[in-house]
Amino acid sequence: MNRIRYTLLSDGSSDKMLMPILDWLLRRHCPNYALEPEWADLPRLRLFPKKLPERIKKTLEFYDPDLLFIHRDEEGQTFELRRRQIINALAGQTRTPAVCVIPVRMQEAWLLFNECAIRKAAGNPNGRMSLQMPTIGTIEALPNPKQVLFDLISNASGLSPTRRKKLRPQKLAHLISQSIDDFTPLNQLSAFRALEQELSGVVRDAGWDA
Repeated sequence: MNRIRYTLLSDGSSDKMLMPILDWLLRRHCPNYALEPEWADLPRLRLFPKKLPERIKKTLEFYDPDLLFIHRDEEGQTFELRRRQIINALAGQTRTPAVCVIPVRMQEAWLLFNECAIRKAAGNPNGRMSLQMPTIGTIEALPNPKQVLFDLISNASGLSPTRRKKLRPQKLAHLISQSIDDFTPLNQLSAFRALEQELSGVVRDAGWDA
């Protein structure tokens, strides 16, 4: 079977939670290809490149992927500004296909639609306590989706207030995307639609949709 090796370049290891989403999208658009995903572990380098053009260059040198995903949270900037920053950083660097991954506000927003996965990540899949889940239509308007997600994980754990203080939701959040089989609800989000549209064009140009 043909394979697609892709690398996700992001700001930190917590961004690995995006990879099940990227896998799902690629399986939809490239059903005849096996996937070999990698996260660009640049922080392990002694001289960690801080500027995005340098980080892209190092990622391509170390991983030589067939496809490069570049993640930047919007974080108060406009989607178009973040996209322009990525495109400018890519200019003249590579012929490797690249796709921008730019969630509105921050990536945690893309994990706020699946209550069952949140309960499972919290270690209490059969919990019955009520969770104040945001509706999918309001997710991109949340000022701090990361805190909303962490609060949901804490509440879903069912732990007492004392034991909840020892819980580390940031360590559990990555388990949510691993427990989701279908990310179709995210099609209602503008940033996710932009990601899929850009990926679709790259897949078509590379002939991976055959």
